[in-house]
Amino acid sequence: MRLPRPFRRSRGPARPGAAPLALVRRGPDAVPGCAESVASLLASSRHGFDVRFTGHGEELPLTAQTLAAATLYAEPGGGELDAVWPVVRRVRGPVRDLVAGGGRYLGFCLGGYLAGATPGFGLLPGDTDRWIGTRGATVNHDGDALVRIDWRGRERTLFFQDGPRFLLDPGSAGSVLARYPNDEIAAAVLPFGAGRVGVVGPHPEAGPDWFADAGLPRADARDLGHQLIDEVMA
Repeated sequence: MRLPRPFRRSRGPARPGAAPLALVRRGPDAVPGCAESVASLLASSRHGFDVRFTGHGEELPLTAQTLAAATLYAEPGGGELDAVWPVVRRVRGPVRDLVAGGGRYLGFCLGGYLAGATPGFGLLPGDTDRWIGTRGATVNHDGDALVRIDWRGRERTLFFQDGPRFLLDPGSAGSVLARYPNDEIAAAVLPFGAGRVGVVGPHPEAGPDWFADAGLPRADARDLGHQLIDEVMA
């Protein structure tokens, strides 16, 4: 996958007055295409991000110092929660500090699970769980699939692979953006300290190659990905 110019050629930490720094975690545990698709979505948004990859072996290491310079930190999909959590748990405190201080967190699929608490960064007023095991789920396997969701009153089809549902405490502040067909929460934006957390179970960042590789009908929903970014940055 060719990486867009806005984050191929950037060097060094963000400078005062520079474009807002958006970090996307990538590393040896990443599934090819997942982090890149999130980065492409951020780079094509209207927020003028300086998008960089962070993680083991990347140009920017995933450290408290790197996170302190960021406006937004994104966890893409791909991989297993039990395998990824040991990689990122050491920055649980710095991620929470980033968001509590006014920064933003975006979690796509696995990144949505990581926003929860068991295990995770503990950024949600509640927790997460697998949607495919719920009563009335229209997908009952952990492979590539399409899922119909209600996104702000409009029915849309998104790429899906064992994404989470979000179990929010009653009366939680924030916005539910989307629900699965059985009314479980599929996407939401919620406050955390002075910042905001955006999470989504399906994959609105999926590009045409995702559907082609999986042998699924194309259902481009990247406009919803931009809506999620806009909401979390509001």
